[in-house]
Amino acid sequence: MFSDQTYKLEIIDELPPDEVISVYRHGDFVDLCRGPHVDSTAQISACKLLNIAGAYWRGDEKRPMLQRIYGTAFESGEALDEYLERLEEAQRRDHRRLARELDLLSFHEEYGPGLVYWHPKGGRVRSIIEDFWRREHYRAGYDLVYSPHVGKSTIWETSGHLDFYAENMYSPMDVDGQDYYVKPMNCPFHVQIYKSSLRSYRELPMRLGELGTVYRYERSGVLHGLLRVRGFTQDDAHIFCRPGQVADEIGRCVDFMQFFLRSFGFQDFHVYLSTRNEGGKFAGSLEDWDMATGTLRDVIQSRGLPYDVDEGGAVFYGPKIDVKMVDALGREWQCTTIQFDFNLPERFDVTYIGEDGNEHRPYMVHRALLGSIERFFGVLIEHYAGAFPTWLAPVQAVVIPIADRHLDFAQAVSDRLRESDIRVDVDGRSERMNAKIRHAQLNKVPFMLVVGDKEIDSDSVSVRLRDGQDLGPKPVSEVMGLIQEAVDSRV
Repeated sequence: MFSDQTYKLEIIDELPPDEVISVYRHGDFVDLCRGPHVDSTAQISACKLLNIAGAYWRGDEKRPMLQRIYGTAFESGEALDEYLERLEEAQRRDHRRLARELDLLSFHEEYGPGLVYWHPKGGRVRSIIEDFWRREHYRAGYDLVYSPHVGKSTIWETSGHLDFYAENMYSPMDVDGQDYYVKPMNCPFHVQIYKSSLRSYRELPMRLGELGTVYRYERSGVLHGLLRVRGFTQDDAHIFCRPGQVADEIGRCVDFMQFFLRSFGFQDFHVYLSTRNEGGKFAGSLEDWDMATGTLRDVIQSRGLPYDVDEGGAVFYGPKIDVKMVDALGREWQCTTIQFDFNLPERFDVTYIGEDGNEHRPYMVHRALLGSIERFFGVLIEHYAGAFPTWLAPVQAVVIPIADRHLDFAQAVSDRLRESDIRVDVDGRSERMNAKIRHAQLNKVPFMLVVGDKEIDSDSVSVRLRDGQDLGPKPVSEVMGLIQEAVDSRV
């Protein structure tokens, strides 16, 4: 039936021998499909073809380039119209376009696809996110560490990454006749920091956190702006604890997750509990898995969080909680992961000395709140359509002199704001005032402070907001208070 269709034959040949292969027919058209289908096209009258794009076969840039046709269908014209409106809004919020227009970052395919070049404004926002992350982690009892970007093959052999994760790792480099790999994960290094000295039960829980940059191979066909890259920074943490401390530590992680997501403006999120694959291989004992899964479930329920169970969705080394935050358009984004690991403590022989003087195996919890800085930043851009809240805005205020003779006063105002740690620019270009205001609005600056003769005489500024509101003239000290209030509220 498909003897003249190369791609269909490739799919069929890769199916298990006992796989049932189904086809569907509509008139003279026959195609591979698992189904089910509707009875006739009359049932999908509200449909629309959206666009076409080139796509490598199976996302592999070494395979032929095909044409992909995108379309959609809904039960009613109203539902289709609503979807198309959301689609247009999503395109307006596309982080790749906004990042370019707002001069936040760039990609340079000719020098390495999937690698991010952070510009000064994007770097400023990133540093604000990371500074907030560090401060809150120190407050929460974490110790922050730094680990190497490369590791000798032996660490990846012991961890099991070369057995289970090699396809996502880059080829090794030769160093003095030994293979070294750039790290795809931080966890084996944190284990070594833990093992650098003999640990007592009194030292546990030990919470090690790191903004660690990792590198994972992704096919060029699946790279997508900040959302799918080859080099990214994880907001990583690993918690070593005794069995009796597990529930409290998981609870702290869930509470910390809620604090972080809400601090960045994400009020809604969906929680998923991933459990053991009954038919697959797994590390640890059944008793460990039952305890860990039960602990995760109890913590979620004790917080009153609705959740779904992803049966068999856990990786082989432990159950986990996954959290997907919901953005302004109602889209879900994977971010937080809280995960048990029965694998690495065993592989690296991680122990602590208990109250009885004997060696015991600690539990290890992997935990990332934002997921990766790059992906989280991309979601932030789209969530806010580039108009970051004042506390995150790379430029919080711009002072706009009406004429050149007002430039010195504008600079003096800027200096006063900067002394109060307000991020401020002066637009000293020889442009009309309205053009400068428009430029600031396009750059999503929260506060525009216009100065002219009247403002100089009264030591004030005329305040405009990026949404078009005109607050009129206000003393500089009052404006500083307004900006600080917006920063503190994080809205």
